[in-house]
Amino acid sequence: MSSQDRNSILIVDDVETNLIILSSILTPEYATFVAKNGMRAIELARKHTPDIILLDIVMPDIDGFEVLSRLKESEVTKNIPVILLTSMGNETSEEKGLELGAVDYIIKPFNPIIVKKRIKNQMEMINQFKEIKYLSITDKLTGLYNRHHFDERLEREWNNALRNKMVLSLLLIDLDHFKNYNDTYGHIQGDRALQETASLIEQSLNRSVDAAARWGGEEFAVLLTNTDLQGALKVAERIRERIEGALIFCSDGEITRITVSIGIKTMVPIHQNTIDEFLTSADKALYDAKERGRNIISIKGNADPFN
Repeated sequence: MSSQDRNSILIVDDVETNLIILSSILTPEYATFVAKNGMRAIELARKHTPDIILLDIVMPDIDGFEVLSRLKESEVTKNIPVILLTSMGNETSEEKGLELGAVDYIIKPFNPIIVKKRIKNQMEMINQFKEIKYLSITDKLTGLYNRHHFDERLEREWNNALRNKMVLSLLLIDLDHFKNYNDTYGHIQGDRALQETASLIEQSLNRSVDAAARWGGEEFAVLLTNTDLQGALKVAERIRERIEGALIFCSDGEITRITVSIGIKTMVPIHQNTIDEFLTSADKALYDAKERGRNIISIKGNADPFN
């Protein structure tokens, strides 16, 4: 298993020996990062967003309590579980740390069995939560975001674009003649076509900030943040070409093909605009693409925002 696949832990302690001991205990099972002071700990926590932070209380620059407080104040790090590293018999520090939001504590000198067990307990809860969250936002068939999560994402990006006067682009994508495809090859093969389409859409997005979702049935949506019309057209054409050129195999060895129609809406939101209008314009562009023969891209309505 690579370090990218493993749960990660940030270890924070100003004593080199403690870092070595904890790293040797945890590295076989987890990806680890180390920091020798509070400021570096905050920096690494924001950069790597580890699954767990092991945090020493006594440090030279800012102590563990201050680090913990700052981590809880940041949107990026506030939900990362923090386990305190404390000296034996220091109940007051343990109590204060728990009040500030730490989830557990490990007593020095370190007992490898106790360290592993406490970390394992936390990781099991973290991974269960990740799985629940993944299932709640993912379309089961295609693995893309589901409609509910996409709607939430769209609202966040819309408000961000509104505040920062940023351009936002939306692609609505529909499989051409999909009912005929299902009727001809069956629903199982239709599901394969949807899965292949989803995969090709995802492969066509070059930025992690872009979001693709199954919009419903045979429709998909792609949200491109800070992307103008020319940029949106490039992404849309990349998607259209890849799907047009894809070979989809049936269980009997027959090769099938599919195409898609794509509608695009690009705008810089202002307070008079609404998300519903944004979606309606993209949908009108998609309808125009289908009316004009399918397997094409339409930007109808981009000159006049809601025409």
